[in-house]
Amino acid sequence: MSATDLFVIGGGINGTGIARDAAGRGLSVRLAEQSDLAGATSSASTKLFHGGLRYLEFMELRLVRESLREREVLLRAMPHISWPMRFVLPLDPRMRFAGKTPVSRLLSVLMPWARGHRPNLVIRAGLFLYDTLGAREILPGTSTLDLRQAPEGKLLQDRLTRAYEYSDAWVDDARLVVLNARDAAARGADIIVGAKVTDARRDGDGWSVRLADGRAFRARVLVNASGPWAGQVIRDVAHLPSTEGVRLVRGSHIVTRQLFDHGKAYFLQGQDGRIVFAIPYEGDFTLIGTTDVDHDGPPGQAVCTPDEVDYLCRFVSSYFRQPVTAADVVWTYSGVRPLYDDGASSATAATRDYVLSLDAGGPPCLHVFGGKITTYRRLAEAAMAKLAPHLHGMGAAWTAGVPLPGGDFPVDGAPALALALMRDHPFLTTAWANRLVRAYGTEAAKVLDGARTAADLGRDFGATLTESELRWMIAREWARDAEGVLWRRSKLGLRLTPEQVAAVEDYVSSERAAA
Repeated sequence: MSATDLFVIGGGINGTGIARDAAGRGLSVRLAEQSDLAGATSSASTKLFHGGLRYLEFMELRLVRESLREREVLLRAMPHISWPMRFVLPLDPRMRFAGKTPVSRLLSVLMPWARGHRPNLVIRAGLFLYDTLGAREILPGTSTLDLRQAPEGKLLQDRLTRAYEYSDAWVDDARLVVLNARDAAARGADIIVGAKVTDARRDGDGWSVRLADGRAFRARVLVNASGPWAGQVIRDVAHLPSTEGVRLVRGSHIVTRQLFDHGKAYFLQGQDGRIVFAIPYEGDFTLIGTTDVDHDGPPGQAVCTPDEVDYLCRFVSSYFRQPVTAADVVWTYSGVRPLYDDGASSATAATRDYVLSLDAGGPPCLHVFGGKITTYRRLAEAAMAKLAPHLHGMGAAWTAGVPLPGGDFPVDGAPALALALMRDHPFLTTAWANRLVRAYGTEAAKVLDGARTAADLGRDFGATLTESELRWMIAREWARDAEGVLWRRSKLGLRLTPEQVAAVEDYVSSERAAA
């Protein structure tokens, strides 16, 4: 049995990012994911490419600088699934720091009269750093809003009269994972979905890896990118001694009907020191999150609890004129973030930076801890640099500026692409064309497969989801069930009836059985 260079455990953003980077360097790569691509943490983010404005309070300057610089690299590589977004930060004298952060401790000495509150001067200084650390070219800098006049103020309570407005970027997190996997496969990687790694052992000059279905493989290097399961893989799969740990932190989100229509997001700061975003979502909805609580129990069983729903509703209601209640919530989701356990006193304070730990006491095994979606590409580069002494002859770093599948068009080119798609396929509505472009970019025409009428796309499952698109997801995106189609590769589950969802499940099951 010939050995691949790398065997990657985990089909989240870190695993697929490493697989893509390695395959593009000429290495042979195999990746195994136990359930679905982006099936856990990587589809449960707040869906932002951002520097992490609040991380400045914790003095995580390297992480913030790297994240800010990555935003525009990523925007250029995937303008179909990521785009610039402006964030409104209302100034509220009740805003406080999150516990004893390095910045709050310093200010308690320099400005004792602040008594734990975030002074306007400190917020503006943080935004100045945010603007300057990132070497911006695409994204505009910070500006000031008069909320008594600006349309963004109409949603907010009268006591809020001023705000800052700054830039970050939106991203479809699950599609980001799928597109990294597709590009890795196009460069020669073997992507195995729905196959759990049950055992991995050092065997001579490499690793012997066994899957739950009985398949066995060999690899020169093992990469543990299993996210919340990283500790379990170390102990129970790879049988390695390790004192390093993973802190499981649950982040929950709620989705409501659209609360505002101006296209900007809100960055809201609470009296408990936490921050919550309210973000335009899928056209007709608003995404609100996230919580930060330590998670007990299996990583795959994270749910947004009633207490978390109430917390998020109360949080945004302290800013909005019209209270948000649990009755307004149409969907919730929750994911477990596998933060490197650095002994931080709280889930909020735990580092979001990534840690790469190489066990080279035999054939190498690289463990990936933590990280955030914005820095996934840099994490992959750092992982390859760490493995370079053990993988002789691999190519140089290459991913910066190279588009993901469908992303080979200008950052501001999505509207023109949608118009061209409608011209070539006159049956498309504007909303339908925009959705296809935002999911598939320049590959949208391939999804439509030359159709001249809607009937040419086969069965209509509702909300513009057709048989042609389902076939694309099954054949090219490893879709395995209705959940993967409707809540990860698309968010059309928000728009379909239970009967339509059942029809999608039946179709996917029958197509996979026939394959």
